[in-house]
Amino acid sequence: MELPFSLLLLFLSFSTCLHLSHARGGQRSSLPSVGFENGGYAGSTRHLFKESRSHIGNDVARGYMTNSDLEKAVKAFGRRCSNISRIYSIGKSVNGIPLWVIEISDKPGEQEAEPAFKYIGNVHGDEPVGRELLLFLANWICDNHLKDPLAASIVENVHLHILPSMNPDGFSLRRRGNANNVDLNRDFPDQFFPLNDDVDMRQPETRAIMNWLRDIHFTASASLHGGALVANYPWDGTEDKRTNYFGCPDDETFRFMASIYSHSHYNMSSSKEFQGGITNGASWYPIYGGMQDWNYIHGGCFELTLEISDNKWPSANELPTLWEYNKMSMLNLVASLLKTGVHGRIFSSDTGRPVLGSITVKGINHTVKAGRTFADYHRLLAPGGRYEVMATVPGYKSRSTGIWLEEAAMTLDFVLDPEVTLKGNLLRSSCECDCGNKRRLEFVGFLWEGHLEICLILIFIAGFLCFLFRRRIKNNNLSKHRQLVGPKRPVVVSNA
Repeated sequence: MELPFSLLLLFLSFSTCLHLSHARGGQRSSLPSVGFENGGYAGSTRHLFKESRSHIGNDVARGYMTNSDLEKAVKAFGRRCSNISRIYSIGKSVNGIPLWVIEISDKPGEQEAEPAFKYIGNVHGDEPVGRELLLFLANWICDNHLKDPLAASIVENVHLHILPSMNPDGFSLRRRGNANNVDLNRDFPDQFFPLNDDVDMRQPETRAIMNWLRDIHFTASASLHGGALVANYPWDGTEDKRTNYFGCPDDETFRFMASIYSHSHYNMSSSKEFQGGITNGASWYPIYGGMQDWNYIHGGCFELTLEISDNKWPSANELPTLWEYNKMSMLNLVASLLKTGVHGRIFSSDTGRPVLGSITVKGINHTVKAGRTFADYHRLLAPGGRYEVMATVPGYKSRSTGIWLEEAAMTLDFVLDPEVTLKGNLLRSSCECDCGNKRRLEFVGFLWEGHLEICLILIFIAGFLCFLFRRRIKNNNLSKHRQLVGPKRPVVVSNA
């Protein structure tokens, strides 16, 4: 199992080196240092509940896009690349700034049986590198999707959603928290401690992300941070608040995903603090109310927290170099949804239609739900192992199959048989029943809303015909009764 995994990482590292060497004319050593001269990988500079700096002056923000600049850049991208993108907002910040998203796909805005990936930048207001790099990413894909195979594969087979800034208010204020001075990466519901159970107390930016995941079935995602150089994966906290390794059920898959990013990076994997350039969050230091754990638990979304720059706010002239350092990592992470794991759809054997269900893997206590429209699933798994995959749908017999997952992704469709009751009636899934009820309701709504006058006329005619029919039957019955009984006889009153 170790050999295929190592070979895949070696291949990713080799391809990244070739790409960077080609981009720099074969001179890797010509890349300047980017904030690495201040001692190691600065993991200790990131604080749990306080600001890393008391104040960030306006001079350090020179060259970075303002929130107004960012909005203009996003909308300009939408006009320039309208054939493969759409621009939408998932909500507003405390101060009313829209949280703009760029969707990139060959069919933007449409539902397809394809995996969806999201990138989120600027979760912390004083970590703005991510918002800049995400615009670099969007524009690079737009410029290269007709000539670069990797960009073309992402556009044609993935729905990529990019939120450059989750915390525009914090960026304007040059501080970690939002306008209410709340750390947004501590504001999500937590699995161990009821920190944020009050929905009304959550920040609008947090609620926007949570609603976003209810609307779109994301397979994986990553948020971009600054202050260290490492790919961080769940769990982020521990039940006893101690600092130690605490892996989630998909620990091996998360390690694989984090290693894809690290080994595709210019120098992340050579970290002296984090072996291989990756770390379990709780092993680094526990946090609670974090976004990546919530994504995995409640959204079924495999999320990484990526620390992409030791210096939280480097000089703007270093941004192109940081983009070169992270470009292949960002692209390879999205493409990993297509190159690894098990993908397919769930169908009913008697109707041939897709049915809504879920996918589980033996030995991994985590369920992945299929998409609502096409019943498509995308189950990320580390390659080089044997897995038993099971599809489950209410009202149907579950079915499982064993697979050997190599380096490439595997397509596996499930066709399930309906369960049969004692009377021999087939039990339909809730999806099919809901679909039938929905069609009937749509028909009634069509008649009522669009043809109300016709409906009233038909009802009047039907009522009048019914009245005539009942009157005719009554007259016929009365006539028959008179024939059978004969003339009425007088009543005789007797005293005897």
